[in-house]
Amino acid sequence: MRQPLRYPWLNFDVDEFSTPAIVVRVDVPDTRAEVPDHWHRKGQLVFALGGGVTCRVPSGLWMVPPHCGVWIPGGMEHSNIATANARIFFVYIEPGATDLPDRCCTLSISPLLRELIIELADRVEDDEARGELLTRILLTELPRMPVQRLHLPISSEPRLKRIAEALAQDPADRSTLAEWANRVALSESSLARLVVKETGLSFGRWRQQLHLIVAIRELASGASVQQVSGDLGYDSVTAFITMFKKALGKPPAKYLSSVAQNGGSAFVA
Repeated sequence: MRQPLRYPWLNFDVDEFSTPAIVVRVDVPDTRAEVPDHWHRKGQLVFALGGGVTCRVPSGLWMVPPHCGVWIPGGMEHSNIATANARIFFVYIEPGATDLPDRCCTLSISPLLRELIIELADRVEDDEARGELLTRILLTELPRMPVQRLHLPISSEPRLKRIAEALAQDPADRSTLAEWANRVALSESSLARLVVKETGLSFGRWRQQLHLIVAIRELASGASVQQVSGDLGYDSVTAFITMFKKALGKPPAKYLSSVAQNGGSAFVA
């Protein structure tokens, strides 16, 4: 069950402010929480200090594990779904305040940038000079963060969108390509070509990417490898670990540990 994700203040509208950057800390309760589809003029960095957040934009799903961030340009419709007990920060940036991509992307977050974000969220409002200094440093450092890739491309093509939504709801669904093709009234070969054309990935690789997104999100929120393996429909824990290691270079525990220690720099395409 998902609860609405609540800001620290009521009736908060970031677009009413023209300051270069606004940092908001949101602590999620012990159930999953969601900010439904919306958009704003300011760009937004979604940063997770603990737990995980999944951002949905028209072109895909983006995973925000601990110590990484997802950049969402201003004007782009999106929703955010946070795991239970997540500690997340929303960094709203005025258009033109710094040089960031005009597309959605995952960014590594260095230890310095992490501390800047925390300090700006928790700072005392009457310390204006310090706040301005920290904001300038943040806006200087943020464009320097390496762009990483861990997202699920989603096409606007109705049949692929239907499959993506079904798999997101039930990632353990192990239906074959032929079975999915039958459900959307296509031949198996036609569906295979359509997936590659729209996403750049084979069907198997596309579904595996979804599994990686779900796995990292759930592991980051405290689920065990055994639990995640079962939730994704793997026959054994070993099979799940083998898939994870092949895709990301390390088994789950070492991967998450390296992300935490290196401020997200363990991410690979």
